[in-house]
Amino acid sequence: MKLKHKWVSLENISPKLQLAVVCSEDQNYLKHFGFDFDAIEKAMKSNEEGRKIRGGSTISQQTAKNVFLWPGRSYVRKAFEVYFTLLIELFWSKERIMEVYLNSIEMGRGVYGAEAAAQFWFKKEAKNLSKDQSAAIAAILPNPLRYVANPAGPYVSKRKEWIKKQMSYWGNQLDYNKYNDEDEKENKPSKKTSRK
Repeated sequence: MKLKHKWVSLENISPKLQLAVVCSEDQNYLKHFGFDFDAIEKAMKSNEEGRKIRGGSTISQQTAKNVFLWPGRSYVRKAFEVYFTLLIELFWSKERIMEVYLNSIEMGRGVYGAEAAAQFWFKKEAKNLSKDQSAAIAAILPNPLRYVANPAGPYVSKRKEWIKKQMSYWGNQLDYNKYNDEDEKENKPSKKTSRK
């Protein structure tokens, strides 16, 4: 099997794909500092009830795992994942985390990163992916070895439509500064005007 991978800057990855993976994988990405405790709690409850195993990892956690750690599951690896997640959230911007994430995750058998996925699934550059194509790639991320983005089967088609709906709820754009601006407003002292 030949591996396909080509690193590209975030500017060369469609904003639609960036939004699609947030809608698919981690809708609190811009709000949290590496961990979504509500998602972790829901995953734990679901897994305890014996339903299909569900993950609660954020994009930041997945980035730490894919870039710095070995495959597999163990408490030691999970501890390192927590450590590296904290470090990348501390030292990298959300844009940098997204760039590394979209260049390091597997998006098909032996297909790593957004550029390779765009070429493999749709024969185009990652910067030119449409909303539909971006949602199709994001739809396979729970299991890129099992699912196919193009042509999409019934499960991927249904998931793709759900992701596109979520993207519309987000206004079809990912504003990396939205929550930073709100934090700055909350921390700024208000100006008092004097009346004469």
